[in-house]
Amino acid sequence: MKYFSVQRPRGHTKLTIYEKVKTYTMITRYGYDNFLALMAGGFALMTFGLWSDIAALKWLLVALGGLLCFFALWFFRNPKRTVPSEALADDALIIAPADGKVVQIITIDEPRLIKGKAQRISIFLSPLDVHVNRVPANGEIVFSDYQRGKFLVAMDHRASEENEQTIIGLRNSKGSIIFKQMTGALARRIVNEAKPGDNFKAGDEFGMMKFGSRMDVVVPEGTQILVREGERVVGGETLLCRLV
Repeated sequence: MKYFSVQRPRGHTKLTIYEKVKTYTMITRYGYDNFLALMAGGFALMTFGLWSDIAALKWLLVALGGLLCFFALWFFRNPKRTVPSEALADDALIIAPADGKVVQIITIDEPRLIKGKAQRISIFLSPLDVHVNRVPANGEIVFSDYQRGKFLVAMDHRASEENEQTIIGLRNSKGSIIFKQMTGALARRIVNEAKPGDNFKAGDEFGMMKFGSRMDVVVPEGTQILVREGERVVGGETLLCRLV
C-alpha cells in the first residue's frame, strides 16, 4: 500500500532535494505564495522607511515592515512534529489534525459515511496557531468535497454546518471518520490535497487554512474521547480519541 510519508530504504542515506526541503524547511509549502508576498511587502515598507527623511515616518514604516515580516514567518511556520508511534501502529487511534483549542464535543447525526449517531470534536485555530493540517488517522480517503458557505467567526458553533468548508471521509480497518477544514471571518482560503483513493498515515500533512479557522473530527458514537472541551491540542501529536 502506498503512503505519502517519506520512507528511506535501509542503508540509503542520500536525500533527494524534495526530501531535504521537506525535512528542514520551517515554512509550509502550502503558504509559499502568501509568505513571499507578505515578506516582499514587509521589506518594501522597511526600504521606503529607510529612504525617508522624516524621522517619525522612517521608524513607523520600518516597524510596520518588520511586523509584517514577523507575522509571515510566524503564521506560515511548519514545526516538525513527532507522531505518536501507537497512532501509526493502531488504526483505532485518532490524533489532532491541527493545533488549537477544543471548543465543542457534541453528538450529531451523520448520514453519509458513519450513517448514524456520531460525536463531533471541534478545534478552533487562532491566527497565532500553526495552521498546517494533518490527517488524523491511518487510512484511505473515500471522499473529499468542497462546500460553499458563510464566513462566520470560527468560534461560532454554527460554523461547523454553515461556513465554507472541505469535508473529507477516511476509512481504515477499524472504522470510518470524517474531518473538516472550515474558514472563519479571517480565513478565506483552504488548501486541501487529500483526494479519493489516497492513502495516508496519521500525521501526514495534507493542507492548511489561512488566517484563523476551525477543524472538526467526526467519529462514531461510542468512540472513546481522550480530550475535553477547553483543552489545547497539538496537531500531529495529541491523541484525540480511540475507535471502539
